[in-house]
Amino acid sequence: MRRWKRIIKTLFVLDLTNGRLNLFEEFPALKRFFYNRRYFAYIRGFGDLVFLILILLGLFGPQDPRRNAMLFVAWGIWWTSVVLSWFFVGRMWCAFCPFPGLARLLQHLGLSRLKNPPKWLTCKGLHLATAGFFFIIWAETVTGMKESPFLTALLLLAIVGGATVCGILFRGYTWCRYLCPLGKIIGSASTMALTEFRADLKKCSQCKTFACRRGRNGLKPCPVFLGAYHAKNNLVCLVCGHCLILCEHDSPALYLRHPFREQIINKGRYITCSYVIPLLMGSQVARFIYEGPYFSQIVSPLGLGKTAGFTLLFALTTLVFIQLIRLGSILFVYYEDELFGRFSPMIPVVMPLAFTGELIYRLRYFLQNVGDFLPTLGRQLGISAFVGFHFAVPETVLVALNLFLLALGYAGGIYVSFYFYRKEFEGLVPRANFFLIQLILAIFVFIYVFLVS
Repeated sequence: MRRWKRIIKTLFVLDLTNGRLNLFEEFPALKRFFYNRRYFAYIRGFGDLVFLILILLGLFGPQDPRRNAMLFVAWGIWWTSVVLSWFFVGRMWCAFCPFPGLARLLQHLGLSRLKNPPKWLTCKGLHLATAGFFFIIWAETVTGMKESPFLTALLLLAIVGGATVCGILFRGYTWCRYLCPLGKIIGSASTMALTEFRADLKKCSQCKTFACRRGRNGLKPCPVFLGAYHAKNNLVCLVCGHCLILCEHDSPALYLRHPFREQIINKGRYITCSYVIPLLMGSQVARFIYEGPYFSQIVSPLGLGKTAGFTLLFALTTLVFIQLIRLGSILFVYYEDELFGRFSPMIPVVMPLAFTGELIYRLRYFLQNVGDFLPTLGRQLGISAFVGFHFAVPETVLVALNLFLLALGYAGGIYVSFYFYRKEFEGLVPRANFFLIQLILAIFVFIYVFLVS
């Protein structure tokens, strides 16, 4: 009973100093899972096999979406589960990701140059990866990719190809650290996760070998060149547990935490989040409009086609969110510090809403198509008994779920903004500014409610 009281207190009472719970101490079986690398290998192997089957079904299977279940597995089950994992285990999905599977194999066989990534890649990788993710969003929308097994397979192959080329040219998970389009969005969302993988810096101060970053006794170091003692946030760490078997001081551990702890401590200082959040929110609004009844009414008077219309809409909505988020940060008054540097406090305020919006978008596809999964599988495999198992989730249920999730995202934004106003920036933010910040947040919520309901 005491254990669960500690868990509840950690999750719901924000303590920026000691507000974490060591899950390895509370659940020793969890620690054994991380230490036994075979478990990770089995899960990765299963994921690699599933993705190989998906790609083959997309390339050579039926191209009628009503006869190819790979579409629902890829867009409904896989992508939705990745989005859900953001909120609970951070970037742990990346520890099992199948995209670098071929690169891992080639490196294991000695078919890689194993060079360090070049400096230009470490500097510009963020921009390339962010651009890559939003190109995927754009292509997914304008090409009708969710209805095309072949295009879906090409997308998966393209990401596998990028990871493989990087694995041949450079050591470790260079692709995952610097270039993966999904990695940046997952990393940004993971800053709101309920868990974090961190080292005990008191134990690290006794270390002389830095084995977690350099490797030892034939064991390879951290695959993303981080090392446990450098994991200060959830942006980069894959939660793969590789550093556990390297550490001689039992320093790294998995911790439970308040979901807004990292956001409030860093106050929007992460440049990755500053890029991703307005682009993500702009893309969501553009996608909701594109798939709703208002799109033709907007683009027809302009004489634009669907592709040009969506591109323009994507750009305009993103620009609006960039400017409103910038205005919100200015209203906080305090957004630059000599020691802390420049930061954007409005980013943590809107972040719960941004990732809730993505969850709504992906869950909508899942719930609208889950009732057709067994019939589609039956038509694909020739199992007539499956064809009759069709059902539909009522629209009222979808709307109610959307509004509930938006309410959670809105509540999170209010909580973070109020915490900044009353504690972090106490006495610095005028009351009128605080109400204007709430107005901006309310405008965002109104836009989402209008579009998803």
